[in-house]
Amino acid sequence: MSLSSLREQPGVAAATAAETRGFVFNHTMLRVKDITASLDFYTRVLGFSLIDQRDFPEAAFSLYFLAYVPAGTAIPEDDAQRRLWMAGIPGVLELTHNHGTEQQDGPVYHDGNSDPRGFGHLCVSVPELEAACARFEALGVPFQKRLSDGRMKSLAFIKDPDGYWVEIISNTVRA
Repeated sequence: MSLSSLREQPGVAAATAAETRGFVFNHTMLRVKDITASLDFYTRVLGFSLIDQRDFPEAAFSLYFLAYVPAGTAIPEDDAQRRLWMAGIPGVLELTHNHGTEQQDGPVYHDGNSDPRGFGHLCVSVPELEAACARFEALGVPFQKRLSDGRMKSLAFIKDPDGYWVEIISNTVRA
């Protein structure tokens, strides 16, 4: 499908409103049961960096902000400057931990991929798809779909500790 035909899809604005210039798709929030397990998965397994944490003890929840930060990027130490910096970067993942959920038996949150369906998945692109999937396999990460499964051999789906699906695709040209 060509870019020009995409612009002709019903419901697509003919032009981007000038008032929206400078808007940034900043973050997606997931509620997580066990913050330690989730931070381990997103930082050790997927390579995100924890860039901020906000605690709200009076409301019994904490927020953890993660992102892919290029090497050498200076994350502001000053709280106000870091908040402003974070608001301007795309692709931030916010994990919300409601205190005490880690003590509950079984799943706490709906992953959106069983009835009633809703939220579907996150996606991470990697330079070496096969190597990344082999690493996930070696780490014991649960797969929803391996590269060898089904007709679509160019993507995989892994699951985070809460069962949220993470699509894994290549961001390089395959030889």
